[in-house]
This record gives sequence, structure tokens and C-alpha cells, in this order.
Amino acid sequence: MQLRFQYRAYLTPGQRISANRVFGCKRVVWNDALTLHKPRKAANKRLGNPKARTAEGPYWTIPKATELGKLLITTAKKTPERAFLADAPVGVLQQTLRDLDKAWKAHEDSKTGKRKGPKAGPPRHKSRKDNRQTARFTISDRFKVLADGRLRLPKIGDVRIKWSRDLPSVPSSVTLIKDRSGRYWVSFVVDTDPAGDVLPPVDGDQGIDLGLTRFAVLADGTHIASPKYLRRAEKKLKKRQRELSRKKKGSSNRDKARIKVARAHAAVADARRNFHHQWSNKLTCENQAVFVETLNVRGMARGRLAKSVHDAGWAQFVSFCAYKAIRRGRTFVKVARDFPSSQICSACGHRDGPKPLHVRTWTCSQPTCRTRHDRDWNAGKNVRHEGRRILAATAPPTPGPGASRR
Repeated sequence: MQLRFQYRAYLTPGQRISANRVFGCKRVVWNDALTLHKPRKAANKRLGNPKARTAEGPYWTIPKATELGKLLITTAKKTPERAFLADAPVGVLQQTLRDLDKAWKAHEDSKTGKRKGPKAGPPRHKSRKDNRQTARFTISDRFKVLADGRLRLPKIGDVRIKWSRDLPSVPSSVTLIKDRSGRYWVSFVVDTDPAGDVLPPVDGDQGIDLGLTRFAVLADGTHIASPKYLRRAEKKLKKRQRELSRKKKGSSNRDKARIKVARAHAAVADARRNFHHQWSNKLTCENQAVFVETLNVRGMARGRLAKSVHDAGWAQFVSFCAYKAIRRGRTFVKVARDFPSSQICSACGHRDGPKPLHVRTWTCSQPTCRTRHDRDWNAGKNVRHEGRRILAATAPPTPGPGASRR
């Protein structure tokens, strides 16, 4: 299993200049390759059939990353216009061309329906004004973790890393990241043994009902309060944004104000991510199975509750629960979106019909039941019941007493 481990990096002023050169060389190779790709793809689109030969000309072949590497890296370095490409490791530039191939493939698969999810647009030219920069170093670049804890990156130097945890094995690649707030990170890809993270089986499972007033209510009655990090930081964010809007475009003061805005948003995102990590870790460690409802986050984020939906970050929390459950040998099930968890009585199973959002408690209308429910707690119980039903339906059948044991 491949995992990614990310750590904070602290570059010296000289190393930052070298890193910016690497980012710039990577950007130039990407833009040169894209400039070569686009006219050919546009001509092929007009021709339609790849085998067609018309008056407009022959069908253009799209060069692969290996061919582009010889043309845009090896040969280009020998020209005065692209001699500066020697300031970046060859592996970083070659990886850029591979990433461009993947971007085109994602776009084509998205158009044909092979790629699920939101539509992926065609790759675009990169700008030197992009606030986020990355560069991936592979084994061929010979990066190395030194004995004193520093990371040796070719063409950049020995970078100081804050090791929050040990790497389980030798990394296969490392990505240097400069985020919008000016911070540097290194992200390692490591091959690990899946069996090493599996936890001993435990009794119990948990259903989760996600919400806005309360971040989540569990089937056992536990209420997880919504931290609302964005709402709490709104006053500071507005102040920083006003300061940015008053600065002259293109000035150094505007760039400083932009970094302050980015750092304020980064603080909110970091706090939310830490909150999601803590609760997803707790739920997957203490329960053998975790069931969660499927929400239309994209649709809800277009309504009047958009800011609160983004502030909650349900999609990130669910993804954390999913991958941690897999790593630890737990079961993770997403209940279907159309399951009416808020309409069913968890005591008798009677469906009581839809209810507006302001109704937080209700009583079952079944004369023999009349159980009074908290809306969210009842939904959490129903999510757990439905998750158990899905598990039972997908479990392999057990052999009977007379079945063969061969």
C-alpha cells in the first residue's frame, strides 16, 4: 500500500531562490509542451476520424513524454533560449511531461465517461504568478534523507525538515510544495505493509448523522459539536481582505497583504483538518464498522447554507474515515443518498414522512409506538440499522451443516 507522509520544511533564503528556479524551469517545460500539443489536438478534432486524410492535412500524432523529453529538455538545454533548464533536475522536468500526459488523459476520459466525478477541463498554461508551486523528485534525482535529519534535494541543497513522525520505509518520491501562504512542505510517497496497520477486532459499530448545528450525532447518543472555524475567523478574514483591496495592484505591499490573507485561511483549514483527523481516528479505532450517510454536498453548497456547508467540511471528514478504516481493517459503509434517515422511527420502523429543518424533535405517529425522538439521534440510529442491513446483504453465505468442506 502506498501512503503519503507530509512534513513542514524550512528553506534558507538561498534555497528559496534555488527552489523558485526549479519551479520556473518546470513551468517553462509544461508550457512548451502544451504549446506543442494544443494545435495538433485542435487539428485532429477538425478531422474527426484518426485515419482520415482530407484537404486540411494529415492526422497529427501527439508525441509522448519520452519524445517530448528529448525535444524540450535534452535538445532545448543546448540552445541559448533554454540553457537555464540546467538549473533544475532532469527527473523533475521529465515528471512534468508525464503529469501533462495524465492531465490530457483525464480530460479525454472525462469527455467519454470513463472518468467519474466532475468534468476535467483541458490542461492550461501555468503562470509565474501562481501562488502554489510544486516539484516532484524521483529516485533518479538521488534525493536523500541525511543522518542529521535534513533532506538533500538536488539543485536546492540540504533542507531542514520538522519530523513529526518517522518514515516507515525508504520513500520512492518526494514533492516539494510551496503553498499560497508562502510555507514549504515536503510530501513523501512510501510503500508500506498493509498488515502492519491492522488493529485487533473490537465489538460494536457506529452510525453517523452529519449536520450543521451539531457537526455529527452518533447512534450511541454522542453529540459532536460543530467547531465552526470559518465563522469564528470571519472578523479577522474580513479585516485582512479589506487591507488587501486597498493596496495597489502589482505592488510589494499588495503581495504582503495577499500572504496575510492566505495565512489566515490556512489557519482555518489546518484547524478544520486537525479536527477531522482526531474524530475519524477515534471512530475507526473504537468501532469495527462505521456507517455514514451520503450527502449531496455539491448541491447543498449552492444554496443559502453554502458557507456553513463549506465550513463543516463533510467530504473531507468522510474521506478520512474511509481510508483510515481500510488501513486498520475496519468496515466503512456509505448509506444511499435516498435513504430517509430522518423520516423513519428507529423504534418501530414506521415511516412518518418528511419534516422541515426547524423540527428538531418529533413523536412517532404509530399508535402502538408514540416514541419521542431527537431528529439527529434518531437519524444516526437509522443509519446504523441500514448499514447493518447492507453488510448482511453483501456478506458471503455461510455453508450449512451438510455442505462440503473441501
